[in-house]
Amino acid sequence: MILPSEPKGREDFLYYFCCLTLDPNTAHPYLILSEKNRVVTDSRTHQLYANHPERFDSYCQVLSKESMSGRCYWEVEWSSDVCVYISVSYKSISRKGLGNERWFGGNNQSWGLRCSSSRLSFRHNNIETELGVPSSSRIGVYVDHSAGTLSFYSVSDTMKLLHRVLTTFTQPLYAGFWLRSYGSTVRLCDPKKI
Repeated sequence: MILPSEPKGREDFLYYFCCLTLDPNTAHPYLILSEKNRVVTDSRTHQLYANHPERFDSYCQVLSKESMSGRCYWEVEWSSDVCVYISVSYKSISRKGLGNERWFGGNNQSWGLRCSSSRLSFRHNNIETELGVPSSSRIGVYVDHSAGTLSFYSVSDTMKLLHRVLTTFTQPLYAGFWLRSYGSTVRLCDPKKI
């Protein structure tokens, strides 16, 4: 199989930049959205969100409002005392109750990069792969939906590849974040700032 070439430098990736926002209707009640729904913080206190069928009710997760098809690139900055998951997911992921069918990377509906200060790992279908590369606080995510590629990068001018997945996507993809501890934050970045 011949794969389409991926961009190389950061400027090449930014050609495919997608401006994403977070969907308040999916946010777990502990999560605070700010800065026009481009930043999420784990408060560990209940926010006054209305009940909604798309809301995650057990895990501190949130999905983007916008879906991704074709080629799409976006960047996030994260901070956490424990870890966060930077993910892509189908909208059909389960939202209610406990179990790995409901958390990013724990099922065949989602793919997650687990980020902590000490290590990075990748999880899909509840199988975790240690990446053995240094952690990075700014992650670039590149999706080529039709080619079935998902790539995670450490963001710099040269863009260091952290992990790449080759698969077949059968539904539109959404960005997703799972915050694992109080005070954890994920920010969808302005591409003009690095």
